[in-house]
Amino acid sequence: MASRDITYKKHHFNIHYDLLHRDNKETVMILHGWGSNKEIMKQAFSQRLKGYRHLYVDLPGFGKSANDTPLTTKDYASIMIAFLEALDIKPDMIMGHSFGGKVATLLQPPTLVLLSSAGIPTPKSLKVKIKIRLFKLLKPLGFGSMRRFFASSDVENMNDGMYQTFKNVVDEDFTNYFRELTSPAFLFWGREDSATPLSSGEKMAALIPQSHFYPLRGDHFFFLKEATFIEETLLKELHGNH
Repeated sequence: MASRDITYKKHHFNIHYDLLHRDNKETVMILHGWGSNKEIMKQAFSQRLKGYRHLYVDLPGFGKSANDTPLTTKDYASIMIAFLEALDIKPDMIMGHSFGGKVATLLQPPTLVLLSSAGIPTPKSLKVKIKIRLFKLLKPLGFGSMRRFFASSDVENMNDGMYQTFKNVVDEDFTNYFRELTSPAFLFWGREDSATPLSSGEKMAALIPQSHFYPLRGDHFFFLKEATFIEETLLKELHGNH
């Protein structure tokens, strides 16, 4: 594992990453989802797509890349652009899971691979709406410090900067970004996904002009069991390998 220091908007970020299969010419950058890290992506894909050099990254605030600064998804993309420039790497393909899919989309790679990507807002359940309403009522009364009792498990044990980051990114609508994509995009999705439901994938695929959509068995982390299918599909579509 290695790390690279990046300065963005006067903030310092130490980005941890792994570069595998270094001798290959083409590069795939692989981005994890919210609350995750590069290790789960390595677990799924380190032995796949061996014709590519693999770049795995801990996004700021996750894994070993610390962060206490409120960020937006656009900030994450800008930080990744600076990071790639520092490494002198131009990925031929970027793969992103969930939140990482939004970052990957903004990076506009020659080939985009989305794994149950975020970016299509879904209606909140009644339970979640009640919790949000109750927290907003109590906050002016001095109960703001109780946010841990109301917050999503996605922000459990996170600092205030990352909690604000979560609020910045959780309900973003990327409809226009998907609609304006000019690169081919391969969308792989878990049929039983409850975090980013299959219907979101169907909407996303309909928005992206050059989309290829593959619903697969499994939940939000379906790719752990479907990495072989993802590899074979990409090699067949991109290189004509069977």
